[in-house]
Amino acid sequence: MTPGRILGHEGVGVVTQVGPDCTRVKVGDRVIISCISKCMDCDMCRSGLTSHCQTLGGIGWIFGHLIDGTQAEYVRVPFADNGLIPLPDGITAEQGTMLSDILPTGYEIGVLYGAVKDGDTVAVIGAGPVGLAAVMTAKSRGATRVISVDGNKFRLEQAREFGATDTIDVNSGDDVVAELKKLSRDGLGVDVAIEAVGVPQTFATALDSIRPGGRVANAGVHGVPVPFPIERDWINNITITTGLVNATTAPELLDRITAGDIAPEKFVTHRFELADIVRAYDTFANAADEHALKVILTA
Repeated sequence: MTPGRILGHEGVGVVTQVGPDCTRVKVGDRVIISCISKCMDCDMCRSGLTSHCQTLGGIGWIFGHLIDGTQAEYVRVPFADNGLIPLPDGITAEQGTMLSDILPTGYEIGVLYGAVKDGDTVAVIGAGPVGLAAVMTAKSRGATRVISVDGNKFRLEQAREFGATDTIDVNSGDDVVAELKKLSRDGLGVDVAIEAVGVPQTFATALDSIRPGGRVANAGVHGVPVPFPIERDWINNITITTGLVNATTAPELLDRITAGDIAPEKFVTHRFELADIVRAYDTFANAADEHALKVILTA
């Protein structure tokens, strides 16, 4: 980012002005701002990989990154016909904001990339917002057991509220991998491990806990290299996936909210006025101590 960039890539708002090329979006529309901008004309967009929109230079994540973001009174939305999602009556602004990024990320990069299916045992390593989004949506794909792994008691309690059938506290002194295998259907390991932290230790836990033929869906953002013992695991017929959210599942998730299958308002733990943004950032920076999941700013 360049100095002075306005941050933020999530939000809900009301359209106040449209450009001449907008045909679907109109003034007065209540909309979700997708975290991914997209032209919908390039090969990547047409194939569903909107996060790699070639018209935008190969990256759909531009809010708060390459252009000014959403934490402001007014937000300019490129390709608004594609990047704004109508917010139906009956869906609150707070529910809608969770569809900008966090719910699609946990669902797409965790649950869908992990190919969760009927009868699966799923371990979600990390009970922050992305991990909880995976927990919330895993059962909808047929998982019979969803195990949340974390070291924060508040977040593990929340994981139960979000749909986890079991929790493992990494600070309990138990061998986490051994505990995960105990909770698998035959002791061989979980079917899917969703890594939702982004550090070498949690990736190793995910990799070590899956069964032969199992799948690791990496949703965490890693900042340092991660070892992959291919000399051990080449023989195990495993699948590892990674990815940046495409945010194409928001309409599907909207339907699930309407049907009462998921409740994204559970993510919101703190609310601030936009003018109090510094205190909001302090709260989120100390999320574990503040028991913060998602912090809402209102302009």
